[in-house]
Amino acid sequence: MNKPSKIIFHQNELDTFGVEVLPMNRLDESVNDAHRDDHYMLILLQKGTIELEIDFNPITFKAPSLCIVTPGQIHRYLQRKNIAGYFIFIDTSLISNQYREIFDTYEHIRQVAVINKEDVLFSGTLILSQLLSQSAHALSRSVIASQTNTILGITASYILQSQSAGHPFNGQRYNIVKQFKQLIRQHYKTIKQVQDYAATLNITPLYLNEVIKEMTGFPASFWVQQEIVLEAQRMLVYTSQDVKQIAWDLGYEDHTYFSRFFKKQTGMTALAFRSENHGLSNHSH
Repeated sequence: MNKPSKIIFHQNELDTFGVEVLPMNRLDESVNDAHRDDHYMLILLQKGTIELEIDFNPITFKAPSLCIVTPGQIHRYLQRKNIAGYFIFIDTSLISNQYREIFDTYEHIRQVAVINKEDVLFSGTLILSQLLSQSAHALSRSVIASQTNTILGITASYILQSQSAGHPFNGQRYNIVKQFKQLIRQHYKTIKQVQDYAATLNITPLYLNEVIKEMTGFPASFWVQQEIVLEAQRMLVYTSQDVKQIAWDLGYEDHTYFSRFFKKQTGMTALAFRSENHGLSNHSH
């Protein structure tokens, strides 16, 4: 089995405006294999059903709905039935810090939202598509960026709205979740204990766990373990490193301990996971 020496990202696929709108009827039916991108992808489903695998977790959503996929997430289409709508590919430079924080905070928690059949997102995307197809003029870049920002803002509000009912955006508990997940992404290889993250946030482990459980439905330890397991899965599928090397890269000196941890979290050994997912590959978008 041939594997690349590192996980491959598809980079610099977007044009000078940093955004692309693709009607679903133009999607290449052959592109069903796993891949990851350096940009955000917004799926606006007007008709039909999509089954999508994001970071090895299958998600099924029916029209009318939206789905946001963040940079670096491994995803592939498992099934598409009678679909109509749009894919919007957006460079990270076009996404404000406020919206990015929302998408990143609720990554793996809620990336799909139900919307109305005649939602303004559909008409807004049609306008964006028309703007992109016009000949460039002096203000093209700013107008396109403004329209993209509007679409992203509406999307972020839908993701935030139903997930954090009763917890105001930028409220204390929301900010704890945001900061906690940012810390995990930065330090999961070196910090494994919830108490250490709590200390960094200047709160008690008990309070951190209470907030994370209330806001996400899972305890704080789950999110630390999730980040480690997800990166291990990516490395098993997309690199040629053996389990001992992967364990070391993830901060485990004892690879047998890591192997037990991986099996406990996933229900299978690392080698079994690699074997089961050996057919995954990389494609654009």
